[in-house]
Amino acid sequence: MCILFVCIKMFKNLYLKEKEKQLLLKENMDAEMQLLKAQIHPHFLFNTLNNIYSFTLNNSSKASMLVLKLSAMMNYIISDCEKTEVDLDKELQLLSDYIELERVRYGNQLEVEINISGTSSDKKIAPLLMIPFVENAFKHGTSKMLEQPWLKMQIEIQEYLLNFQLQNSVPDNIIQNQKKGIGLDNVKKRLQLLYPEKYKLNIRTETGFFSVGMQIPVHYDHSP
Repeated sequence: MCILFVCIKMFKNLYLKEKEKQLLLKENMDAEMQLLKAQIHPHFLFNTLNNIYSFTLNNSSKASMLVLKLSAMMNYIISDCEKTEVDLDKELQLLSDYIELERVRYGNQLEVEINISGTSSDKKIAPLLMIPFVENAFKHGTSKMLEQPWLKMQIEIQEYLLNFQLQNSVPDNIIQNQKKGIGLDNVKKRLQLLYPEKYKLNIRTETGFFSVGMQIPVHYDHSP
């Protein structure tokens, strides 16, 4: 009887220690996730404000329109992106608005091709996983091209998966820079935290262009 009591107590202690370990792991994961998000926000804001600043120097009427877009984008990032998952529609709108801000700056010099297939309504996704790749494409790719910069983005929305493909032009002499940066490192870490063994990420370089392929889960919104 005494041995049985000791065994039960040992198993109970092991259970409590394992539960405490899992709770600590979750708290550490949540803290790291918030840190990764916080690192993305200033980077995103800095790049976008630079775009608007270039128009204010010329007293362009487009500046006010860009400010409104930026305001909506930042409100989404600050408010909605505190959640674990966000509406896929809003995440796609963020990408669209960001690319539009960049297109205005480039004028007719930039060739952009965007293809989105599948149904995005009533679906949820982890926030801010795609935007760092788009930022990176402009910062280290098209902005360095002296002529004929281009960007192609394809998003295929399946029932429970999202396939994201992005290609952009980049000079051969700086193509390695696209593999670096806080934004891309954060995405890789977040993918490992959010979707261990459930995501695919392929980053490669070719002559004259940079390519990113990412596959991540999406979930249906079951809220009333």
